[in-house]
Amino acid sequence: MERSKHIHITLLLILAFSLAQGSARNSIYQAFITNNMHRWKLTIDSMEQKPGKTDEQLLELINYQYGYIAWCIGNKRLNEARLYLDKAFSNLRRLEKDKQHASRLSTYLAAFYGFEIGLAQYKAPYYGLKSIDAAKKALALDENSWMAYIQSANIQYYMPSIFGGSKTEALHLYEKALNLLENDNNNIDKNWNYLNLMVQLGEGYTMLGDYDKAATYYEKIISIEPGFSWVKDELYPGLIKQKNSK
Repeated sequence: MERSKHIHITLLLILAFSLAQGSARNSIYQAFITNNMHRWKLTIDSMEQKPGKTDEQLLELINYQYGYIAWCIGNKRLNEARLYLDKAFSNLRRLEKDKQHASRLSTYLAAFYGFEIGLAQYKAPYYGLKSIDAAKKALALDENSWMAYIQSANIQYYMPSIFGGSKTEALHLYEKALNLLENDNNNIDKNWNYLNLMVQLGEGYTMLGDYDKAATYYEKIISIEPGFSWVKDELYPGLIKQKNSK
């Protein structure tokens, strides 16, 4: 009887853990497609406060912090970005000793070093090299890491061409990341990273003047998530208008 009770309790704990993960993932996804960044912030704050987080829960939280920091920098909320970047670095340090996560940790280091530049441009010579090295290390440790390819692409996309940046190369790396993501349906279901990656491809091809290629990505996004208002109501109509004006 005691053994049966123990198994029952264990199964309930596993179910509760799975539901909690699914709830956070869905909350972030809904926040992303509706541009409800207050909901995003509340979700990561709640995750941060929970004690006894597993490695996978920490990595999930770091991913959501990564997205929120990028939004803060893009919207000039630099003090808030600094606060959450410090929290994200702290979470990374908690995982440093576990080598099985080495590639993902290097991937986020590459991103976070880039954020340091976003917060203070004068730090670019120092953090730019650290970001490049971290991205290379991430891919060397795991050549099938879609997130590592995204960070390598971001470096190419935002680095001035005079220093070796290339938007064409960046788009090639983004597409490599997309192919890797789509190899596993678990990666793409309610995953804000998946939609955001296709947005990056759409914006990149728009910038290069390949409007037809950009349209394929926006149309794909709308077919997957019709409720994604940013793409449906802004990016895609803007692309069509820009294409028709040429």
